[in-house]
Parts: sequence; structure tokens; C-alpha cells
Amino acid sequence: MGHGKFGTAINCMDGRTQLPVNNWMKQQYHLDYVDTITEPGPDRILADHGNQVESIKSRVMISVKAHGSETIVIVAHHDCAGNPVSKEDHWAHVKKAMEAVRSWNLPVKKVAGVWVNENWTVEVIES
Repeated sequence: MGHGKFGTAINCMDGRTQLPVNNWMKQQYHLDYVDTITEPGPDRILADHGNQVESIKSRVMISVKAHGSETIVIVAHHDCAGNPVSKEDHWAHVKKAMEAVRSWNLPVKKVAGVWVNENWTVEVIES
């Protein structure tokens, strides 16, 4: 197992979201490191059980098993090219995505959802 405390972000590939989410997770959950799994519009992929779900799940498993991650955060954001829908639709997708990830029955303490707003700050959808 790695040294330090890890968390896992299932985040958009959009580079504008990486630092705000990683910094927020480190502060919120007292983490040393954040394993970042990226896809365009991951909230919709997980909510709709898209083709990439197994790939996302396998990468989350590596984070959980190899690094001992106990926190998984699903991210959606303003101005998303991979999932160009309203904020309300993103929030609904994140909630469904959280249900999907929880159904994997991973040995984690928390599955949370966040929104990165137009100011590139993190808002909690559900924790």
C-alpha cells in the first residue's frame, strides 16, 4: 500500500477541474494524494451505465486496492463539453452516478458528488 492517505476523484478530463477538485478533496478529507480517473462527462457515463463504466470501475479498483483509497468523489462541472447539459441535469447525473458506484460495494467509507461552478470552485452535491 502507498505511503500517505489517498482519495479517488472520478473527474472530467477538462483540465480546469483538476486542481480545484484535488485541492478541495485534500482539504475536505485530509488526504495526501488524489488518484484522478478522467473521462469526458463521467457523471453521465456512470449515470447512464455507458460503455466506459467497466474501465472506470477497474481504475477505481486499482486506487482502492493498491493505494487504500477510502473516499470516492464524482465530479461534474460548468461548461462541460463531454456532457453539455444544464446544472440541474448534471446534479441528477451525479446522484445516479453515486448510486452506481455505491452498487459496486467497494470497501470505502465515502462516495460523494461535487459540482465545479463557473468560478471553478467546488460545491457539494451530496456527501
